[in-house]
Amino acid sequence: MTGKINRVKSTNDIELKDRLVAINRVTKVTKGGRTFSFSAIVVVGNEAGIVGWGLGKASEVTTAIAKGVEAAKKNLVKVPVLKGTIPHDQLAKFGGALVYIKPASPGTGVKAGGAMRAVLESVGITDVLAKSKGSSNPHNLVKATIAALCELRDAATVAQNRGVSVEKVFKG
Repeated sequence: MTGKINRVKSTNDIELKDRLVAINRVTKVTKGGRTFSFSAIVVVGNEAGIVGWGLGKASEVTTAIAKGVEAAKKNLVKVPVLKGTIPHDQLAKFGGALVYIKPASPGTGVKAGGAMRAVLESVGITDVLAKSKGSSNPHNLVKATIAALCELRDAATVAQNRGVSVEKVFKG
C-alpha cells in the first residue's frame, strides 16, 4: 500500500481539527444487567493536505471521542491537494465499501455523503465529486476514502519517479 510512503509524523506544530464521523452504542448483557459502552470513529486533519482517522472505545461518549482523536493523531497521511481538488480520478475498496472520487471545477463544492464528506473536508478538499457503492458502514467508508487519497499522486511526484521533467509527464 502506498500509504506508508505518505506517512506524517505527528508533531505539536500541526494544527489539527477533529470531526466526529459516527458513534456506536454497544450493549453487553451480563448476569448483573446491561452494560453500555461506546465506540467513536474520528477524523482529524489540518485542512491543508494532512488527514488521519482513529477509533476510540470507552464506557462514556466523551472518553471514546478523546481516545479516537489520540488514535487519529498517530495515523496521519499526506495527500496532494491541487487548487482545492484532487489531481486525478481514484477508485478504492476496503471491506464492502467501494469509493470513487473525481476532481471537480472550482465552485462545485464537496459532493459526497456522510463519512466521505468528513474525510474530504478534513484534508482540505473544497471541490470534488464522490460516490460510494456497496457498504455504507462508516468504518469501512472512512478507511476506503483514506486509501483512495493515499494512492493519489501529483505531477511532480510522477515526474520524479519516472526520472523525467514535469512537462514530459503531461505530453504523454
